[in-house]
Amino acid sequence: MSRSVKLIVTALLCATAPAYAQDSGTEPLTAAAAEAQRQLRQTFTNLTFEDFGPAPVRGPIYQAIAGGRVIYYAPDSQHLLFAAIYDKNGVNLTALAQDASARKRLGAITPADALVVGPAGAPKVIEFTDPDCPYCQALERFWLVKEAEGKPVQRLVYFVSGIHPQAAAKAEHILCSPDPQATFKAVYAGAQPISLHKCRAGAEKVARDADTVRKMGVSGTPTLFVDGKLVSGFQQAELEAFLDTQSRNPKPSP
Repeated sequence: MSRSVKLIVTALLCATAPAYAQDSGTEPLTAAAAEAQRQLRQTFTNLTFEDFGPAPVRGPIYQAIAGGRVIYYAPDSQHLLFAAIYDKNGVNLTALAQDASARKRLGAITPADALVVGPAGAPKVIEFTDPDCPYCQALERFWLVKEAEGKPVQRLVYFVSGIHPQAAAKAEHILCSPDPQATFKAVYAGAQPISLHKCRAGAEKVARDADTVRKMGVSGTPTLFVDGKLVSGFQQAELEAFLDTQSRNPKPSP
């Protein structure tokens, strides 16, 4: 992962640590807090909580998109929030905003410029990857297992070359090889070629991918767009669910 993503993950871990109400229970809630507690119980009837009190966040909260992820900022108290916001009907508004942002950014992608890995006619997945990313290599092993199970996908691959120092050279090596698909699989399986292929077309493709990465706001690998939705990192459960849905509801051939 990139340094920026590591910082976000660290902040997220801090943000999701157990939060204890400032009200210790020794003092009664203010009238406003008591009313808020009553509304919480009334609106979210299935929610069980043991304590209730004021949060450190003050003032208005604003929404931002960072690396394809929705975050919230409270300028009055200078707090950054990594959270999911639900409405009273249980709809995850954060997920909706994130998916809308992903669909909007998909316009920056040129499908014809992708390295295609996988059989024609299989469900399509857009994948931003790095040859030296261990999570990308784990994802590759996952795809191979799914292919063996009869659930292949066709991946439109774009290389992220700004995280690991050899990523651009290895991406160019894959693109310049006689069989890019086979070389892709070999490199992601851990092959260490003695010399790396170089060619103008491969170098230009790596540069175009870098521009696409910038436009898409991709800051970590792997990053996938699955059925129009952003999947950050190797989220096996989400990918399993996608493949199960595709196998139950195959799209008709054109």
